[in-house]
Amino acid sequence: MRALLVDRSTPVGLRLGEAPDPVPAPHQALVRVAATSLNHGEVRFVLREAADGAVLGWDAAGVVERAAADGSGPPVGTPVVTLGPDGAWAELRAVDTDLIGTVPAGADLGAVSTVPVAGGSALRALARIGPILGKRILVTAATGGTGRYAVQLARLGGAHVIASTGDPDAHGESLRALGAHEVVAGPAGLGAPVDGVVDLVGGDQLVHAFERLRPGGTLVSVGHVAVDQGENFPYGALFGNEGRHDRSLVTFFLLDCPDLGPDLGVLAAKVAAGELDANVSWRGGWDKAPDAVGALLERRLHGKAVLELL
Repeated sequence: MRALLVDRSTPVGLRLGEAPDPVPAPHQALVRVAATSLNHGEVRFVLREAADGAVLGWDAAGVVERAAADGSGPPVGTPVVTLGPDGAWAELRAVDTDLIGTVPAGADLGAVSTVPVAGGSALRALARIGPILGKRILVTAATGGTGRYAVQLARLGGAHVIASTGDPDAHGESLRALGAHEVVAGPAGLGAPVDGVVDLVGGDQLVHAFERLRPGGTLVSVGHVAVDQGENFPYGALFGNEGRHDRSLVTFFLLDCPDLGPDLGVLAAKVAAGELDANVSWRGGWDKAPDAVGALLERRLHGKAVLELL
């Protein structure tokens, strides 16, 4: 099968080549991939550490080629969206059936391929905060793929949504169109405390966002684009007095969340129906993967990059 292979001899570490077809386990379906969406974490961190010849990739959408031998999951011919720790950057993918969501017939599989990591992370992070109807919710790095999904889902959930971005003048209009009530330049721009935070930055921004939580509030640390910057809390930041009590800071790993398949299916249906904007800002064939990877690494993309197997 064709696949994007890790190759250290190339400028971005990838080349289009041939790899053995995957052999599914009994609880896995074999999916013929139509499109995959790239994530900042996999191209900046996973690709850097992977061995030559490896087939990486978390997100993929396609059609079931062979149903799981144990009878779980969708039948042959079903359009699906899939998540896994690797294997998405290839024509065929073996994927656990509990990480498969069904997709409406005729849906744009390129747009749907953006759902697993970005949409799934946003949905589960908001669920971890708790009921958000009427609550003030801050989303940091709101112009990224996960951030844009979080803004939309928080608005759909009835929250007062505050989107944080490094350049509110440039991105304010698009973020408000997605559902943000306010657009600020970081947690320091908040006019009042918040009930919850979906943090995609880490570092100093996480520390400042945590400081703006109301008692009973929760910050969910989802991403960490502040490379090589730790979270250094000043003395007293975690004291329980002076209105600082009962605040939670929780970490997050999507693949440890149970029963993701139904969530992926719900999100895919909303993308297909136009209820969620997939925020595709770059789209091209797999032979253009180096262009997409370069744009992601240089932070030139605001939204998702989609590679289609043509």
